[in-house]
Amino acid sequence: MSTLPSRMPEPRFDNANSAVIGKSVVVKGQILSREDLTIEGEVEGTVELHEHRLTVGQNGKVSASVKARELVVLGSIHGNVDIADKIDIRKDAKLVGDIKTARIVIEDGAFFKGNIDIVRPEPARQQAPAAPKPQAAAPPQAAASGSAAASGSPVLTAGAGDAKR
Repeated sequence: MSTLPSRMPEPRFDNANSAVIGKSVVVKGQILSREDLTIEGEVEGTVELHEHRLTVGQNGKVSASVKARELVVLGSIHGNVDIADKIDIRKDAKLVGDIKTARIVIEDGAFFKGNIDIVRPEPARQQAPAAPKPQAAAPPQAAASGSAAASGSPVLTAGAGDAKR
């Protein structure tokens, strides 16, 4: 039997590309992140994670404008939030400020004060087929006696999104 002390297992994050601001940390200024971020401490200023998720933990206090792909609030936020995909305000969380998002969940027991602007993301548009290249100019006598089918008039077709109108 070995008398060496056993190693404590290292903490694991759900995502290898995530950062944490601990509960004893205070940040004043601008945070730009290219990975998911969890805030357990205090942040004052701006927080931007355009392509990632921001989680404000139970101890987290954010007084900032926030821009992110997704937001989960367990603590408190005081400031306007602009979220591309979804906001989840959990029980006992607090958010005071205006919200702009595509989807939102506010659990029973959460506190929210402000305006909500639900924005629909624009559907990906299908590109129209390339127009046929113009042909060489016809001799004058052929142009005068041409029919409508040979006139080179473009043909318009409705896309899948246009059929719903």
